[in-house]
Amino acid sequence: MERVLAEVLLAQSRDPRALFGALCRGEASAERVETLRFLLQRLEDAGAGPGALPEAAREVATGYLVPLLRGRPGGADPGLPSQRRRVLRAAGAALRSCARLAGDPPLAAALAEEALRDLLAGRRAPGAEAAVEVLAAVGPCLRPGEDGPLLERVAQAAVALAMGADGPGSAEDAEALAAARLLPALGQCGGAALRAVWGALVAPGVPWGPDRVGPELQVLSALAEKLLPEPGARDAGPDARRCGRFWRTVQAGLGSAEDALTRKRARYLLQRAVEVSAELGADYTCDAHGGTGPSLFWWSEKKKDELLKFWENYVLIMETLEGNQIHVIKPVLPKLNTLFEYAVSEENGCWLFHPSWHMCVYKRMFESENKILTKEGVIHFLELYESKCLPFSPDFSEFIIGPLMDALSESSLYSRSPGQLVGSGSPLGLKLQKFLVTYVSLLPEEIKSGFLLKFLQKMTSRHWCAVPVLFLSRALASVPPCQALGVEGLLALRDVLRRTMVTHQILLRGAAQCYLLQTALRLVDAEKVSLSEVSAFLASLRQEEALGRGTALWSELCDWLRGNERYFRQPAHGSQALLEASLTAYVKNLVQEYVKSPAWEAGEGSLVPDGLEAQLTATMVLLAVDVEGQKAQYSETRRTQNVLRMFLDPLLDALMKFGTNVYVPVPRTDRALQLLLKLLHTCSLRGSRAQEDEVSALLQNLVLSTSGSVSEFILRRLTTNELRSVADLDRCHLYLLVLTELIHLQLKQGWKTGAPVYRVVSLLKNASIRHLQETDSGQEPTLARQIQRVASMATLARVCEAVDLQPALWQEPLDPAPLERLLSTLPLNQMLQRPCADDPESSSFFEESSSCPGWGRIVAQYVHDQWVCLSFLLRRCHPLVPATEGDQLEPAPPTVWTPALILRAALDALSILPSDQVSPVFCCMKILVPQLLTSSELLCVESFDVAWRVLTSLSNTQQTFWPNLRAFVQFVFDDAVLATAAKAKGQAYFRIKEIMYKIIEMSAIKTGVFNTLTSHCCRSWLASASRGPQGALLSARHYSDLLLEACTFGTVFRRDQRLMQDVQTFIENLGHDCAANVVMESTKREDCYVRICAIKFLCLLDGSNTSHKAFLEDLAVKLLDKDERVSQARARYYANSLQHRVKNRVWQALLTLFPRFDQNFLNGIIDNFQAGFANNQASIKYFIEWIIILTHKFPQFLQKFWDCFSYGEEKLKASICTFLSVLSHLDINSNVPEKRRVLKQALLVALQWGLSHNFSIRLYALLALKKVWAVCKALCMEDCDAWTALIECSLSQAESVHGAGNAKKNWQRIPGPLFFATFHPLQDYCLETIFHTLPRLSGGVEEEWITLSRFSSFTDIPSDTGPPWCLSRTPLRELNPGDWSQQDTGCVGEADGPSEQADVQKKDPWGHGLPDADLELALQDRAARLGSTGSLIVVASLVDKPTNLGGLCRTCEVFGASVLVVGNLHCVRDKQFQHLSVSAEQWLPLEEVKPHQLTGYLQQKRAAGYTVIGVEQTAHSSDLVQFSFPEKSLLLLGNEREGIPANLLRQLDVCVEIPQQGVIRSLNVHVSGALLIWEYTRQQLLRHTGAPQ
Repeated sequence: MERVLAEVLLAQSRDPRALFGALCRGEASAERVETLRFLLQRLEDAGAGPGALPEAAREVATGYLVPLLRGRPGGADPGLPSQRRRVLRAAGAALRSCARLAGDPPLAAALAEEALRDLLAGRRAPGAEAAVEVLAAVGPCLRPGEDGPLLERVAQAAVALAMGADGPGSAEDAEALAAARLLPALGQCGGAALRAVWGALVAPGVPWGPDRVGPELQVLSALAEKLLPEPGARDAGPDARRCGRFWRTVQAGLGSAEDALTRKRARYLLQRAVEVSAELGADYTCDAHGGTGPSLFWWSEKKKDELLKFWENYVLIMETLEGNQIHVIKPVLPKLNTLFEYAVSEENGCWLFHPSWHMCVYKRMFESENKILTKEGVIHFLELYESKCLPFSPDFSEFIIGPLMDALSESSLYSRSPGQLVGSGSPLGLKLQKFLVTYVSLLPEEIKSGFLLKFLQKMTSRHWCAVPVLFLSRALASVPPCQALGVEGLLALRDVLRRTMVTHQILLRGAAQCYLLQTALRLVDAEKVSLSEVSAFLASLRQEEALGRGTALWSELCDWLRGNERYFRQPAHGSQALLEASLTAYVKNLVQEYVKSPAWEAGEGSLVPDGLEAQLTATMVLLAVDVEGQKAQYSETRRTQNVLRMFLDPLLDALMKFGTNVYVPVPRTDRALQLLLKLLHTCSLRGSRAQEDEVSALLQNLVLSTSGSVSEFILRRLTTNELRSVADLDRCHLYLLVLTELIHLQLKQGWKTGAPVYRVVSLLKNASIRHLQETDSGQEPTLARQIQRVASMATLARVCEAVDLQPALWQEPLDPAPLERLLSTLPLNQMLQRPCADDPESSSFFEESSSCPGWGRIVAQYVHDQWVCLSFLLRRCHPLVPATEGDQLEPAPPTVWTPALILRAALDALSILPSDQVSPVFCCMKILVPQLLTSSELLCVESFDVAWRVLTSLSNTQQTFWPNLRAFVQFVFDDAVLATAAKAKGQAYFRIKEIMYKIIEMSAIKTGVFNTLTSHCCRSWLASASRGPQGALLSARHYSDLLLEACTFGTVFRRDQRLMQDVQTFIENLGHDCAANVVMESTKREDCYVRICAIKFLCLLDGSNTSHKAFLEDLAVKLLDKDERVSQARARYYANSLQHRVKNRVWQALLTLFPRFDQNFLNGIIDNFQAGFANNQASIKYFIEWIIILTHKFPQFLQKFWDCFSYGEEKLKASICTFLSVLSHLDINSNVPEKRRVLKQALLVALQWGLSHNFSIRLYALLALKKVWAVCKALCMEDCDAWTALIECSLSQAESVHGAGNAKKNWQRIPGPLFFATFHPLQDYCLETIFHTLPRLSGGVEEEWITLSRFSSFTDIPSDTGPPWCLSRTPLRELNPGDWSQQDTGCVGEADGPSEQADVQKKDPWGHGLPDADLELALQDRAARLGSTGSLIVVASLVDKPTNLGGLCRTCEVFGASVLVVGNLHCVRDKQFQHLSVSAEQWLPLEEVKPHQLTGYLQQKRAAGYTVIGVEQTAHSSDLVQFSFPEKSLLLLGNEREGIPANLLRQLDVCVEIPQQGVIRSLNVHVSGALLIWEYTRQQLLRHTGAPQ
């Protein structure tokens, strides 16, 4: 068409100038410019003559086209960007023709020079796009010889633009044009231009990085035909295959590119390089950087087939990974194993292919958005060394430290696999451990050290979540011992330790520290590190989380220190080397240097040390003592004492001087007392040998020997106005901690009235009271005076706490007057006046405020200590005077001793105290609220609200939240408060219940909150029951809702929460193997402990006690109501959904309570007992059946049970199997009167339901009949002899007639375990069966399994009384899930589908199911049962719609087909399928053959003698009316839309079509199949009867 248009124009005028002038005038529209292009290309094809055409072409180019390209056309703006682009493209093509028509002097060079200047001058300007178009147009016209330099400059500019060299400001359109148009155009200019482009890409100075991969691949793809030329190509440029930079770029695009287009370009370049190599047939290699190891790419004509196969599989894997769907990718992963087999030489065990190609595959999987694919890739990589022995490669190690560790940082990868038990460990974590052990063991010794150091440094390069760092540390700790790490490694380990401290999960953090310490012990070379460096590393560990004395880890550390004591690296300085010559010398010097006061520390005004150095010194002392203890063959107390005294002599000497030498420097006293505290805290032995620890006893004796001096020193410092600065408040805190420890030690040794501590406590109390009573005489207080007041109040508070421990410390137990008078003179919540600014000491305080606590914090501590003292008085000394607010006392002190005013002051204190200091206020409120609840209910309610607001504000502060929660619960849910509120039923009662539900709601977010409430209430109610009249539960009955919620409590956790709980359980299951379990006590905050607490409480109640019995019955009614509400909320529910779990817990609680119920209570609720008729999951059905069986111990309920069988079958559709299962256990109760009559009734019921049309009902009825009949025969019931023939015949028929296919399997499976054999309702009644065995066996999720060990470990509630706590009987515990799980027809939840144990046909995929012999036997059994001699297989694998498949299933079953083959057995769960099949799938053998497996399946059946018949209209198809079906026929049905594909038509023996008369030439596939199935059946029937067909 373009040529025709040009010819028409030339026919109108032969003068080109006239034509050009006409086209160049007017608006520069796309159509006008394209017409000009047509005309110029026509003239170019015709050839430029010597006339005016060259001049005219030059004029058009310079006067019209170039201005148009630059955006300055003579006409209007083309408008839209798309129109503008169309104009530019047409103008560029026209300009190329003009350059060729212009002749000499060359126009192309001039235009290129001008465009290149424009491009270099303003790449960011809109003109860059026009300049690129000009260069792309005239570039092919440049002459390689004369214009060579110009070509090189253009090529360099084009590459720079395409690579985005000018950064993000470059015009994107210009960059795209440069890559898509200019570079290919330059590629046509010959070798010089290509070499210029190639040099600009791969020259040695050209930078390379991830941000350049995409642009480079775009450029390489544009020039692929020139850089990767085919054989015989002209003007071929450099061979890109021989350049390492080219292959590294391709690999980066394959493995790391974020966008799919870049990855596609990389695959294209790889495929083209392989194809070109195969066509060229020449051998060549491209070595990796550095020239070591295998080549990046190589080709050998001798191994052409192997190479093509390798790269074909490689590209297939990379293309498949683009799908990002695991079900598509997983079948291809075995090809990755094949790649490794190709890549490693069997002869010399070296790499044939560079391993970086394999790493690209894993990188692509690791960086996938699909985390399942990422996990699959990581696991596949970690499993490499399980079956292969791969040679060492530096790239492999770099990949492990880089992409693999980056992928391992994702916590979700560590989730457990489906079906794996909780606490069994992460599969990926265990594989990581095995992989690292194997890989490090195979590393060369000279490489091992560097690899492990880089591995640790990688761990320090980022903040890791708790789960990944735990499993990485565990894997490192499992590496076989080797001396691979030096000082750098030890420092890296210390940095990793610091990284773990940000983890909030304390147990995981502690376990990670344990494993990192084990790593150090296994991998650090003692000859490369000094003792001081080792001790600095140990200081990074937290004693309270990991390095506890007495643990196995502590012993391992002692062994390591002892074994390497002589080998540690000595410092370079001679004097220091002597000090570190041995562990003993080092520790001795360490203590001496520590006790000395450093010169840089000032005197009185210096800050208290932070305690880290004291902790380090204490740890090393105790390690050295234990190491020396290991050297002795037997325990030698004298030797241990001498060693301990040798180390601690400097400390003991210093402490002995404190009481007599007032000139001891304050920093020295601080350091000595800190070391004393740390020694006592660290020395406490953790573990089973705590009672045998002689070191602790010796240390305590040594400390007590200095107690007199230390006590005198503390007394002097606290009472003689020596504390004058803000920093001294920290010293006061230190002194009081030491005093508390001394009191504890004295109590352990046995309290003596003459002990120094006894005298000091009394003096401290009196002195503190005296200081606090002193007044300032109207003057402004100084800082020193206020500091002394704060210290005195803190001292008095500690004295009160000490008296709680040892009442003998209070010398006047009946005369608390001094303390009472003091508090009466001080207004509660008194604010200390800020010190005078003119005071020199005060001015220094304001200067130091940045490094010291502010005045507000000091005042808060002062108020806190007031409430500590008041709490002590309220508990022990002062019964409050029940005065009202209106009473006046003469003289009236500032604090009026009335409960109401004190409670009001407590509310004010809660508003001013920081969150970590409100506990004593809560303690006071606990005493006050019970006394005020009757007279001042509103005030008490207000106190509840204020305290709750304070508590909720702390929900993110772990250290203060839990103590405050316990204090809050203790005062709001105090037994007296609950009883008083319940009696009045006022606002307090309803507010308490509201708070209870808020706590339950908070527990869904913060695990463990409800545990605290439940544990407190149960313990207080038990205590109240033991004290009250006849054990009455006075308040518990009014708050039974709390027990109701506790019995059914538990949430469905998010995936990340479930992962964290799984890992914590895994660590806990390690027991003493992980020191963190020994050092830290279990918090028992898991949700299951709420139910454990409630169940243990209920088990401790006495069913014979009237009050207890009423409480249990009330709870049982509420449990039944809750079950009904849950059932009504949703009729159908998912298995293991929250609804299922709640119902399961309800029936577990009811089953636990059932033995306490008498027949009167049961008679009242059994009429409303409708649970047996509801749709329930299997686990709930078992509990209901169990309870119904237990009710039979009351014979009067048997008639109600028989009445259950009298309802219509429609109502019993979902429950009749439940009642028939119960029927099988009528023999467990020996006290049933008229037992023969009952058994006779049972026989009648079983026979009646044995005639049901439902297979499951018939099956359960026959099984019940079998068990009841066995009992009857054992009792020799003569009145049933008349039924013997009928019953024996029925049971015999069940054994034989039901012996085909599924029926036989179900008949053999169901009576085996559980309700028909293994399970015994009375003998198996125990907590383990209820809460662990049954949930496990009935398919309950693992979170619902509560082991008996958890009941035993929960010691808040005693477990020495109550119902049996024994284990289940061994036969029941040894059953596996799925052996006996029952499911009634019609009772499956909405999303559950038939379970594996349902009474449906067991289905196995073709090739993975029953052996052929078994399948053939099943077919023969079915044929015999149906009375048919035919053998028809119907293959419907190509059919998609469930309705068609359901109808075909029904048709095949009706006409006796041998088997129905479908593409996916999951179709039987579809509701539409089931609606059409009406349970036919239960009677018809089904087989699964995927569509892609049909070719092999058809060939297999043809070999077995089957004729393969297709239902299809073809040119040679047979008419159904004329066709005679062979006996062994296989009928292949086509797809609803496309019929039978061509590849399968070739597998057919014959095609059969149905004769049709209508216009629509097709039938529904179900109808077509039904017609052919019927015709086959008709012919077989006629054939066997001998009738003519």
